[in-house]
Amino acid sequence: METRPRARSFEDLIVWQKAHAFVLETYIFTRGFPNDERFGLTSQLRRAAVSIAANMAEGFKKKGKADKARFSTLPKAPPRSVVTI
Repeated sequence: METRPRARSFEDLIVWQKAHAFVLETYIFTRGFPNDERFGLTSQLRRAAVSIAANMAEGFKKKGKADKARFSTLPKAPPRSVVTI
């Protein structure tokens, strides 16, 4: 198994990079939605996507194991909300 250098910021985390790419793709995808969905479905999808990466970034600097664990499990909820839409 390959050993990776320790992440110095949340931006070094591969999982955050993938979450960020998901945000960008979500914004591109939702551009094609009808204007009457701008404050409904479009907004909900975008906020759910952004919250994944944001929670990872916020949890990265947490010191305690309990805090880190809580923030690492939070990002699991938004994708479910995206899937159910």
